[in-house]
Amino acid sequence: MLSGIDWRASVAYRHAKTIHAAGFAWEYLRRDDEYHQDFRAVSRMKNPTGSRLDAFARRWGLRFPLRS
Repeated sequence: MLSGIDWRASVAYRHAKTIHAAGFAWEYLRRDDEYHQDFRAVSRMKNPTGSRLDAFARRWGLRFPLRS
């Protein structure tokens, strides 16, 4: 919930001019109720399969850097 922020005021989004593409995309994704539902479903799984995680990432256009 973004209470306290007037979404109609351009000043509330001034920061959007300086954030990188991934940050800009996150500003929209984090407001999507379906994304939150999908995330909760995956995070409740004890051991989600790689294919389930891949499907989640593809659906939402997520990319994760390789870990060392």
